[in-house]
Amino acid sequence: MQKTNSLTGAEAVVRMLEAYDVRHIFGLCGDTTLPFYDALARLDHKMTHLLTRDERHAGYMADGYARVTGKPGICEGPSGGGATYILPPVVEANESSVPILAITTDVATTSRGKYPLTELDQKALFSSITKWNDSLDKASSLPGQIRAAFRAMTTGRPGATHLALPFDTQKAEVDPEDIWAEPRHQTFPSERSAPDPAAIEEAAQRLLKAKCPVMVCGGGPVIAGAMDIVRQLAETLNMVVATTVSGQGVIAETHPNALGVVGSNGGVPATRAVMDKADLVLFVGCRAGSVTTERWCSPDKSVAVIHIDSDPMVLGANYRTEIAICADAYLGLSALLGACRDKKQPFDFGGADIVRAAWSQKLEAFLALAGSDQQPITPERVIHSLSNCLDDDAVVVADPGTPCPYVSAHYRWRKAGRNFISNRAHGALGFALAASMGAHIGRPSVKTVNLMGDGSFGFCCGEFETMTRYRMPITSIVFSNSTYGWIKAGQNAGFDKRFYNVDFGRTDHAAVAAAFGVKSWRVEDPAELEGVLKQAIAHDGPSLVDVIAQPLHQAAAPVSEWVA
Repeated sequence: MQKTNSLTGAEAVVRMLEAYDVRHIFGLCGDTTLPFYDALARLDHKMTHLLTRDERHAGYMADGYARVTGKPGICEGPSGGGATYILPPVVEANESSVPILAITTDVATTSRGKYPLTELDQKALFSSITKWNDSLDKASSLPGQIRAAFRAMTTGRPGATHLALPFDTQKAEVDPEDIWAEPRHQTFPSERSAPDPAAIEEAAQRLLKAKCPVMVCGGGPVIAGAMDIVRQLAETLNMVVATTVSGQGVIAETHPNALGVVGSNGGVPATRAVMDKADLVLFVGCRAGSVTTERWCSPDKSVAVIHIDSDPMVLGANYRTEIAICADAYLGLSALLGACRDKKQPFDFGGADIVRAAWSQKLEAFLALAGSDQQPITPERVIHSLSNCLDDDAVVVADPGTPCPYVSAHYRWRKAGRNFISNRAHGALGFALAASMGAHIGRPSVKTVNLMGDGSFGFCCGEFETMTRYRMPITSIVFSNSTYGWIKAGQNAGFDKRFYNVDFGRTDHAAVAAAFGVKSWRVEDPAELEGVLKQAIAHDGPSLVDVIAQPLHQAAAPVSEWVA
């Protein structure tokens, strides 16, 4: 029998989340979730639970929410299928250094091994895709487990965590005296690691001896909030700043030193030429993976490398590194900036001139296609028109496939900050719709737009019901080309145009969305596009524009592996 002054395990979860200043939970109900939902219903708390249509999108909402708020995102789902459906967003968040806590309820511990419905070894299932993972097999351990989850999510390299809540331990007793939080873990990154001063001094000396250095920023400086430090370092040395797709927003791309995205997804010949001329590359919060480096060919392996990253396993993993600095991006760059300024002599690497020439070449090719009246509508025209319609503080979320390379290459961000989100770790289709919903909940004062292909639309359209139920004024744009475009473009470029099982029938996405209550338009004439986008963006509820768009295998996509 429960003691009068004790809490149940489910109640303790609610109180622990409340202690960590959690305000929103995204999730979906199930049989094993009943005690947790009952606790949410009965207890007085400041949290809002948003009911989604499947667990996968609950996780993506938590991801988008975390990216724009700087607070861990919380998602939940039931046992069995719920636990398996929530896996994709957990692995995406973990590999993207985004802190989310996935709570999955489970069958009772007393039922294990007796073939109960929905039994899974959840701890084993999540072990390889999380930074921290456990099962509440003893109710009294719950407060400590929640604290461990928040500590793991927010410290070092942020990542995803998972906690399974068996049915019986949700009903067992927890001592209220154990309910307390560590406030420093309510946001991320917390407990930042500072660099070794000797390594910083060595890096400054080596950097200042270079003739044409390039700084390549990944998602780390964005997560660390190092935007102003990146700008100051670029201006102090007049050096080129390039970004990965995840690093967009670390500097305004209208800044004189901002080159934009480099690599095989979003890079173009003009940006590649800058990387080819670099005699030193400073990687910051960047794994130097296959996309950023065009399969480790740009920069060349002979180029000197300085690398700053909070994860020691990243340092030296792909390039011989002259100076490796294991540190938070903000603290590492701040120290490097101070060391360079201490030299008390002017340095000018000519970065602004290099960037100006690269953007001139890049814009010439882009604007020719952005102004095209051809049908189907070019993706360049969509991006150009969207940029003309949105305020500088808008949040844009792009699915992989057609949208991502075009946004990365051609949507020129006029303001530094987290205004662009894309799932660059594993690239699952159907991410953008849900992530835009999480981003809107986290930052409701700005306009949020999500971009998807029609392949992605098929993965996620059920969540339009969620969007309309909560009346979220999000605008969705569908690049409709009736194919899995990325794969077809690969077949076109690398397999002698042997197109096999990549095409599907055209859906009237506007009609489908309208059936969910979304204000919708379909656009085939490029002359009508910008006017329709303005109407959709101004609408005070959910809106969608279905654009009959040029398929990737026929387009001038900024993806180097498709270029002869």
